[in-house]
Amino acid sequence: MATEPTRTGSRRRRPTIVDVAAEAGVSKSLVSLALRGDRGVSEATGARILAAAQRLGYRSNALARGLVQGRTAMLGVLLTDLANPYHTEVVTGIEESADAEGFTVLLAHGRRDRARLTRQLESLLQLNVDGVVAVSSWLEPGALADAARRVPVVMVGRPEGFTPGVDTVANDDRAGAAEAVRYLASLGHTRIAHLSGSRRPAARARREGYQETMGDLGLGALTGVFEFDGGPAGRERAAASVVASDATAVFAVNDLAALAALDGAHAAGTPAPEGLSVVGYDNTSLAETVRPRLTSVDQPRLVMGSLAMGLLLERLSGRTEDRHEVLAPSLVVRDSAAPAP
Repeated sequence: MATEPTRTGSRRRRPTIVDVAAEAGVSKSLVSLALRGDRGVSEATGARILAAAQRLGYRSNALARGLVQGRTAMLGVLLTDLANPYHTEVVTGIEESADAEGFTVLLAHGRRDRARLTRQLESLLQLNVDGVVAVSSWLEPGALADAARRVPVVMVGRPEGFTPGVDTVANDDRAGAAEAVRYLASLGHTRIAHLSGSRRPAARARREGYQETMGDLGLGALTGVFEFDGGPAGRERAAASVVASDATAVFAVNDLAALAALDGAHAAGTPAPEGLSVVGYDNTSLAETVRPRLTSVDQPRLVMGSLAMGLLLERLSGRTEDRHEVLAPSLVVRDSAAPAP
């Protein structure tokens, strides 16, 4: 006869594995085996136990199970900025691969704050995650090293320096910047500005790639780097300065900055791309939705997320040597750049 979990006051007590065992008429250990999918449980008995669990509304406690088994099948993903679609699209790649491997992803947001990133990392570790993917290069090396001593850690992004025990996945930022500049030069542009919004390693590499390529093309004296502080207001001010300059084209550090340049050109009555050609970086979903559609350097975000997950699984399987993967970017040409006027 079916039993009903006891009530405390007006609230129904959460059913336990003991309740499921009583409902199915089997031992608690057999329920535990069935809920883990153990092959030693017959198909008929397993079906009866799962049906009992469903009737009672039983939900297994992943944290408690993890303490017993040494694994929680949960991964922590820490990212710098939810407002930047580059980060969220990398996370999509991680989630798709994690789901295929039976892992649940716990997401933590650093809000562009180093201290908060460190706190969020510790919070994930306290939840007994099996590993951490940091879609951020902002974490302090000491915090990364401490985490890597406890669980496998992979960083997606270009770090200041490699931290022992931490794998990395990045793209070749210098090569991507060079391709963007050479494309604009091939359209006849000589006065090519660079809109740069960070002193982080990836942004520095893109700026250096821009400057080196301008020099290689004999355009070094015409270079112009317009820096901003990383926030929306700073982007808009720097973009307005680019539009007011004599530049006929601009290579932006990311798609958000490129959109600020397009918006600034529109506000100033400068047609884009006829009056100002714009090339972004990251090739996020924004590139397809803005008009004119944005030409952008593609970082394969989904591939980077999937690769990070793969490296994490290798660590969980026993690999100890560090790996640092660098992917080649490519330029996706759309409508935001035109021949020089």
